[in-house]
Amino acid sequence: MKLMICVVQNRYRTAMEEGLKANNYRMTELASSGGFLKKGSTTFLIGITEEDVENLQQTMQQICLTQEKQKGQSKETASRYTSFLIDVKDSLPFFQLHEG
Repeated sequence: MKLMICVVQNRYRTAMEEGLKANNYRMTELASSGGFLKKGSTTFLIGITEEDVENLQQTMQQICLTQEKQKGQSKETASRYTSFLIDVKDSLPFFQLHEG
């Protein structure tokens, strides 16, 4: 199991949320602020299987390209989103911390 942390520019937020839901991805959405992408952003936490990583990445890229085509936005490839992939096995379960 993997956890993808995806920081998305706000101009892609709605399209990304709707597109991921339409492709049956479940996610948690967090409002985020700061200078990571230098503009307003939203962070998505998405749990996926190892086999689905490439498909998710392609889906997210296609969502952004479609949004740009529909809205006539510039294709600033460096600022659409930034994602991090974490192995869930590397995390420490919360309940394990509280066992007596």
